[in-house]
Amino acid sequence: MSRDLDRRLTALAGACELAEGRLDADVVADARAVTAKAGARLGLGIETTVVALAGPTGAGKSQLFNALTGTELASVSRRRPTTSAGQAAAWGDGADPLLDWLEIPRRHRLDADGLRGLVLLDLPDFDSVETAHRLEVDRVVALADLVLWVVEPQKYADAALHERYLRPLASHSAAMGVVLNQADLLGEADVAAWRRDAERLLSEDGLRGVPLVVVSARTGDGVDRLRRVLAERVAERGAAVARLSADVDAAASALAHTCGEGRAAGVRGEDRERLLAALEDAAGVPAVVRAVHAAHRRRGALATGWPFVRWVRRLRPDPLRRLRVPETPQPMVKTSLPPPSEAQTAQVATAARRLADRAAEGLPPPWPRLVRDAATAADEQVADRLDRAVAGADLHVGRPRWWSAARLLQKLLALTLVVGALWLLALAVLGYLRVDDVVPLPEIRGVPLPTWLLLGGAAAGVLLALLTRIANGFGARRRARAAARSLRREVEAVAQELVLVPVERELDAHARLCATVAEAAGGRSFGSRLLRR
Repeated sequence: MSRDLDRRLTALAGACELAEGRLDADVVADARAVTAKAGARLGLGIETTVVALAGPTGAGKSQLFNALTGTELASVSRRRPTTSAGQAAAWGDGADPLLDWLEIPRRHRLDADGLRGLVLLDLPDFDSVETAHRLEVDRVVALADLVLWVVEPQKYADAALHERYLRPLASHSAAMGVVLNQADLLGEADVAAWRRDAERLLSEDGLRGVPLVVVSARTGDGVDRLRRVLAERVAERGAAVARLSADVDAAASALAHTCGEGRAAGVRGEDRERLLAALEDAAGVPAVVRAVHAAHRRRGALATGWPFVRWVRRLRPDPLRRLRVPETPQPMVKTSLPPPSEAQTAQVATAARRLADRAAEGLPPPWPRLVRDAATAADEQVADRLDRAVAGADLHVGRPRWWSAARLLQKLLALTLVVGALWLLALAVLGYLRVDDVVPLPEIRGVPLPTWLLLGGAAAGVLLALLTRIANGFGARRRARAAARSLRREVEAVAQELVLVPVERELDAHARLCATVAEAAGGRSFGSRLLRR
């Protein structure tokens, strides 16, 4: 039984770690107090059972304390309050460490007398006019293994008792009992009616089945039966564990109110795509992809174009260099891309909030807010991280190998054209000097060879330039698609780091919290039953 409690306490401690900073601080603090209290109480051993007599003014707690101990240890008087500080009677040895933990200075040791292991506490009145008395009662009631609420015929239905103690402690029914004292003031029929009405009130408080004993501390009637009940509980050695188990149940119940009945909807694919699209737009991905396309066409034209006209391309700046986008991944380089506009920033924030809100559907408060806060916590880092993502992308803008061959071929064709032109120029000069007849002129199909060289070089160069332009267009589109994929991967990494991982972390925290709370509750579900309380 103790091992099962240890397992549940470990689970409750884990739930507190998950709930820290997420759930109500008071609820988490109360749960931590339970684990601390349980650790201290179990460390003192469960062989001793602490029973506290608590009740309102005039209920006869001190008189009952004397009757159970067979002594006159407690002062009994008509003056109220009679008991100003708690005192203890311990049957047998070894209770001092436990009483030190309970901070009960007044203590008496009694012979075992069949109750070895029992520590009986006489507490001040919980409705005392002295605030210190009420605080002392609250403190000890929270620590005692078993609390016997002592009431009398006039105050057994008192609202303060039921609303302040019995009803809130309904989950601790295994650690409570009720003693109807001063039965000697009523007739037999009235006692029976009193008992039935007390049972009804306890049932309304959620305490059906709580032990209820009718006694008269003044005459001794029913005291022996109460002693037998106490002897049984002491012999079981389970009161401390039962009390701590009830504490764990209460703490788990308080935490479980944030679990809800269903599961989170999770991140939807369309919301993820909407977020990525907003981030890509804010990062300037479309502009970079266009620059990659234009840069490849420009560089291809410079490398493979017709040498006599490609110089025109040099008059236009390189699109990628103008944006200062590195051609190899360099995430620490600052690009010249404009920062996201206010509209783009708003679109990213809206997409992140929508993703978070829809991912948290089905969760009770405060989880939707926690998930939304996680999704937008890094808003100020988005612009810088997107710029670094663009700089860190592989844009695939390397030079194709065939450019070198095309460049060489263009040079040969240009040289052919120049040779033909110079040859024709030389013939023209010779013709002007009227010595052209002495210079042989090769012909091919009746056309002079230099004319073939001039026109063939020009035609072949222009045709090659046209073919390479088409090839470079295909290459530019292919490289633009590759750059877009690389940029998308980098943007996805930003989305994962700043939005998706934090959202998933909160959703996972909710799932793990509910699992540990269920384990702390002994495997019971804390779903709709608790939410209806």
